[in-house]
Amino acid sequence: MPTSMPTGAKAMSAAAFAVVGWITASVYIANMPIAEAVGSVREVVALIGAIVGWRVMGPSVGKGYLESAAAGLKTMVVLVFVSLMMVGLYEMLQNSWKMRYEGPLDAIVDVFALMLERAPTLGTFNVLIVMLVGGIIGGMLAENANRRWR
Repeated sequence: MPTSMPTGAKAMSAAAFAVVGWITASVYIANMPIAEAVGSVREVVALIGAIVGWRVMGPSVGKGYLESAAAGLKTMVVLVFVSLMMVGLYEMLQNSWKMRYEGPLDAIVDVFALMLERAPTLGTFNVLIVMLVGGIIGGMLAENANRRWR
């Protein structure tokens, strides 16, 4: 299977969605209850943003700014889903080390329960605005990079 070549659009997508992921995680953390430990969530979400930007947004450019803005929103949805999945997996692993599950199926099901537990904070106004504007700007930056660096 041939691998796709790195392009300016993919590099810009990775950089833009790493920044958008970091900002989104920062705004998300500001809306979390104070008692919860944050750790390195911002950095992990920025890394996920770079990977998702490269893999999802990077190949979606070249169809115009409007289509790239829509692809940026799609990339943002993928970024949020993967980030929630990683947080759920991390919490599930912590719970499994404490022997809180009866079997592997309980642990797998709990990943999705933990994702749903974290999701309502994404519905706050500040987080939604950052995701919407960040996704659109990230998509347009990728399209601009594609037009400049062919």
